[in-house]
Amino acid sequence: MLKKGLGKGLDMLFESAPHEDEAAAESSVSPQDVSETQLTLIEPNRNQPRRSFDPEKIDELAQSIREHGLIQPIIITPAQNGRYTIVAGERRWRAAKKAGLKTVPTVIREYSPEETAQIALIENLQREDLNPIEEAAGYRRLMDEFSLTQEAVSEKIGKSRSAVANSLRLLSLDDELQKLVSDGKISGGHARALLAVGDNDARRELADKIISGGLNVRQAETLAKKLSKPKRTKPQQPPNDAYTAELERIGDRISSELGTKVSISETKKRGRIEIEYYGADDLERILSALGINL
Repeated sequence: MLKKGLGKGLDMLFESAPHEDEAAAESSVSPQDVSETQLTLIEPNRNQPRRSFDPEKIDELAQSIREHGLIQPIIITPAQNGRYTIVAGERRWRAAKKAGLKTVPTVIREYSPEETAQIALIENLQREDLNPIEEAAGYRRLMDEFSLTQEAVSEKIGKSRSAVANSLRLLSLDDELQKLVSDGKISGGHARALLAVGDNDARRELADKIISGGLNVRQAETLAKKLSKPKRTKPQQPPNDAYTAELERIGDRISSELGTKVSISETKKRGRIEIEYYGADDLERILSALGINL
């Protein structure tokens, strides 16, 4: 069973700010908890949520370790055959190897495989250098593998529920668009603007314009609104321009409040409001925003 309160800044391991550089001293463990462990006995966690490590940053950290040593210990847990699995600190482990260390300071904790996976996820998600897709995938793994709600994830990570929900929405983009975000060609803010455009081809068109035109997020959002406006059927009588403009203003206001595409259309006898959502979690978020609790 997972320990209650696992996460929340990894208080059981670290007490200082989780976003400090890994080469800085941030461990709150007592000196007697720290021991030297041979680097060759330590192996990375196969369930490590981070898929890529910036070689340049590893080099920078390795240089810091050569000059100052490895100040912050690596958290490990016993594995098989006298070996250990990294719980937190794979970047430091990689940099220590590059720096040529034979042993590294470690804190050995007894964790189950489930606890190890959860701590590794939380430790990574509390840092700032994950790309938006890695972050969203980490939230999804916490929910799927540990049966956590968005609210529970937000509490463990220390972010608002809406921030977690908006991050998860990025996973509804197709693989091609997700790769643009992962590669840093468009930002998470740009990607959320794409979500306001329901048609996948239109999303790709908008992404191309963002990249080629160097659009900022606000410009992308404005263009997304234009692309997402529904084609209106020709009215049976001359339109009331002021009334039509008011309907568009209301639609834009609702869209802004709910964080998704909203369209309002009207015929002679009736009107329609359409609210788009992108998966069960997004529907839950919208219902919550509307004050509807199921």
